[in-house]
Amino acid sequence: MRGTPYPTLGELLRRARATVAARPGALRLRAVGTSRAGRPLWLLSAGHGPRHILTVAGAHANEPVGGVTSLSLAERFAREPALLQESGCTWNFLLCLDPDGASLAGRWLTGRPGEGLPGEGLPGEGRAAAEASPTLRGYYRRFYRPAFAAQPEFPPVTSDPRPVMPESEALVRLIDELRPVVQFSLHGVEVGGSFLQLTRAVPGAAAAYRRIAADLGIPLEHRPFDGMGWLAESPGVLVLPDSGPTEERDPSGFTSQATWLYAMRHGTVSAVVEAPFWSVAGVSDPRPVAEPRREVAEASEILLGRAKQLEAVVGELGPRAPETTEEVAHFTAARELMDIGPGVVDTWNSAELATTVGNAVSLGVAARRIPLRAAAMMRQALGGAPTLDTLVEAWARELASTFDARWVPVTDQTELQIRTMLALARALV
Repeated sequence: MRGTPYPTLGELLRRARATVAARPGALRLRAVGTSRAGRPLWLLSAGHGPRHILTVAGAHANEPVGGVTSLSLAERFAREPALLQESGCTWNFLLCLDPDGASLAGRWLTGRPGEGLPGEGLPGEGRAAAEASPTLRGYYRRFYRPAFAAQPEFPPVTSDPRPVMPESEALVRLIDELRPVVQFSLHGVEVGGSFLQLTRAVPGAAAAYRRIAADLGIPLEHRPFDGMGWLAESPGVLVLPDSGPTEERDPSGFTSQATWLYAMRHGTVSAVVEAPFWSVAGVSDPRPVAEPRREVAEASEILLGRAKQLEAVVGELGPRAPETTEEVAHFTAARELMDIGPGVVDTWNSAELATTVGNAVSLGVAARRIPLRAAAMMRQALGGAPTLDTLVEAWARELASTFDARWVPVTDQTELQIRTMLALARALV
């Protein structure tokens, strides 16, 4: 089972329908909305308990792990109904919140929509790994992640004139309908470690999460800097403080109300579970850093320097406007990432970061990941220009080698999320 590929959108739906057909009394599948392009948003529900648990997958287009995690747990419930009955809840899985984005991002699986993982192995891992494990180079060559304002888990605040995406409206309606005891948001990070964000402290959750990650050999981010205003309860676990932020502001300046913060009005505890695709052991190193400011300065220099380098390469290509809808989507997202560098650096300098070796490693990864994402999407927006192709390949290889990034089998990624959800559900229900 190691190396099991992520299912594409079509495969995900076919497997969900087959599972429902096999257990029609225990599982149901229904559409709860449509995307901007008219794709259905499918909700797979297991059990008949009076209270509800909600799992949201596919909130970010480049993170397919949540879909296979959701399907795997639903299939487990079908095989082991007692596992679900002990909670007394109905467990609902939104299989993909952003199917439009996933239809573009999923092309990294083989370079053609609807296929499995590419046959590109990690250096030194032999023929078996080469047949099952992707590389960062293959991942980024067809990378896609929408611009911040086009990510449906983050609808704009009411003062923003932009209309709310139909995917966001569908999720908010679903939260209001179900009033879930707990809402899980399943995410993945290309390179780094795992971490957990909770909108309320859950007794025993941090210890259980650390045990699960340790058992699977997945490193925890020592102090994730994704939630700057959140409290670090323990390595890898962030908790929203009582006076914590009610809005999310990204480096582009876009301000939103995250749907996992919206659910708090129903007394819901939201848990964001991040699983790495390629793990980096160094992110968990707790040793103190002698000069944190120097570490931040070095990371900032890499980020701004590579953004400038990418700008120069794009300028040398001359004026070429993206033509297709897909090219426009890639260009918009790439252009945004090329412009956020100064804002990201200001955030890094205003916070107490890089105080541990692990956090310094995480900063180093982020400093390289942001311009690499931008270059990858700009390459596709501009027709696969050879100079951009060379840049993406060089930066992807450098990222992998600098941090000794190791592919985490999909079975381990999903098991991390499944075990974490079950442990939290037991604690809360």
